[in-house]
Amino acid sequence: MTNSISPLSKPKRLSPGDTIGIAAPAGPYAEHEFEKGLAVIQDMGFRVKVPENLQLPKGFLAGSDEHRASLLMDMFTDPTVDAIVCARGGYGSIRILKRLDWEVVRNHPKIFVGFSDISALHASLITRARQAVFHGPMVISLGKTGNKTRASYLQAMTSDQPIAIQPDNPIPICAGQTTGIVAGGNLATLCHLLGTPFAPIYKDTILLLEDITEAPYKIDRMLYQMKLAGCFIGVNGIVLGSFQESGNYLEICDIVADIFKDKNVPVLAGFEIGHGRENLTIPLGIRATLDTEEGGLTYAETATSS
Repeated sequence: MTNSISPLSKPKRLSPGDTIGIAAPAGPYAEHEFEKGLAVIQDMGFRVKVPENLQLPKGFLAGSDEHRASLLMDMFTDPTVDAIVCARGGYGSIRILKRLDWEVVRNHPKIFVGFSDISALHASLITRARQAVFHGPMVISLGKTGNKTRASYLQAMTSDQPIAIQPDNPIPICAGQTTGIVAGGNLATLCHLLGTPFAPIYKDTILLLEDITEAPYKIDRMLYQMKLAGCFIGVNGIVLGSFQESGNYLEICDIVADIFKDKNVPVLAGFEIGHGRENLTIPLGIRATLDTEEGGLTYAETATSS
């Protein structure tokens, strides 16, 4: 199975009354935050389906590897579930990658939403199941987000129009315009996939990067490791999301400028994507244009099918 990224199948667009199934492929969650997030999804007009014993906490995991993988597979094969939203990130997605039947998942494409640790699943859903996915809020974070995030979340899953995102305060690090397939997500998680059979190839991509609680020197180290591993060969552009609790954002921008100074590709920072209070939902696996002069990312097509 190749891990390169090419045009993918698109999941079915959601309509009011459709059912969103909840998965917990990573860490355990707080019930009160979970219930607040479910209420937001229901207020948007969707039904929710929460599996019995969704979490059976086992230390820093929401359950055993077998339990988490089995319930996630159930969500993909359940004909009553129209989309899947992850309950929480944290850690654990990488542990179930080999337990998922990617051929079965490929035959049951559904909107799949998450971020942070879920980036491991995103990468594999794109390269192994050949389907577009969504980088966006999970259940426990939805209850804390603002109207901007919720509107973006709803638009991504229901609109028949391509998405365009412009940061309120764009920071052009390297000027230019480029097109590519949007990929990536959480920097630490992507770095942890290196050397595994699930590490994607980022050629012809606009690479999204975001993270939380990583000191600047650690961000530099992860980026340099990926650079030495050849991850950035053929990358067309870079989009920087939020780097919460990671020091001065402009220092992060300087690190990225240094890492990519020999690539001569457009790099734009300032996107409200990731662990900040606002976390806009964007498709991964779909082609878009990055334009630092216009200060935004514009998709060429929708990420869903009618």
